[in-house]
Amino acid sequence: MQRQQFLRLAAAAWLGLCGAAFGQQPYPAAKPVTIIIPFPPGGTLDAVGRQLAQKLGEQMHQTFIVENRPGGAGTIGGTMVAKAPADGYTLLFNASALTTTPMTMKTPPYDVAKDFQAIALVAKAPLSVSINKNLPFNDVKGLLAYAKTHPGKLTFAIGSAASAGHLSTELLKRAGNIEYVIVPYKGSAPAYQDLVGGTIDGFIDPILGATGFAKAGQLKIIAVTSKARLATLPDVPTVGETVPGYEFYSWYGLWGPAGLPKEIAQRLNDEVNKAIRGEMKDKLTQQGLVLTPGSIEDFARFQKDDMALSAKIITEGKIRAE
Repeated sequence: MQRQQFLRLAAAAWLGLCGAAFGQQPYPAAKPVTIIIPFPPGGTLDAVGRQLAQKLGEQMHQTFIVENRPGGAGTIGGTMVAKAPADGYTLLFNASALTTTPMTMKTPPYDVAKDFQAIALVAKAPLSVSINKNLPFNDVKGLLAYAKTHPGKLTFAIGSAASAGHLSTELLKRAGNIEYVIVPYKGSAPAYQDLVGGTIDGFIDPILGATGFAKAGQLKIIAVTSKARLATLPDVPTVGETVPGYEFYSWYGLWGPAGLPKEIAQRLNDEVNKAIRGEMKDKLTQQGLVLTPGSIEDFARFQKDDMALSAKIITEGKIRAE
């Protein structure tokens, strides 16, 4: 009897090992991967996320599905991923709003450092400093001089609270030691409309939104917020050329839930780097993005440093979610 029981247990163990060996499929063979983008379709974030999903699908021979889950300034989609199984089949593609928005809330829905696994920093998005074409200056030096001789007279739009544009606008005010009025808008489109129309004097926003108006002569781009000048706007100086040390970006990254197995996170990091070094490189560079291939650890360090800077700006500017 004991011998029969032993044989049954041994057979069950052997079958279990065989099932694991032959049934378990290497990631991501088991099923399609869903990438959550926590904002509506359209815009630079969505466009980059969809390009990345397509390339990852081609490289990894699996379907990568993009789902837009807007709401809560990006926190609804973010919460979905934070609570998803940590198996690599639900990922988050988001901008730096993932880290900054919770800082403005009394009760944040998640802790970025604890609830997400950083996978890859995909791109930095420099911002443009645009002004109404009729203002009597054409560079940051002129802006600072005008603001100091007309304290509180200039008005700068922000497309949404705690956005990269908002924080960049606050940072310029402090770094330049000037005062201007910050006017909130519900999105970039109405802000550009009022900037072109002369209701608002300035707007700091991702470059793509401003270039069309600038080419049409409807506004002036006087600077970019990147560390170095951009190949797409070689004649436009950086803010840092006038205000030493000034540098600010929106940025796009890929995350998974906390607890994501290291080997899956590393595989995804490798594939993202391959994508942005390959066919995606030229197209995204032409859109004014700065591509940033690097390790998981590089992304984690960058995120930590950026969050420290953002927290300082949010605290000093007393920025709160609307």
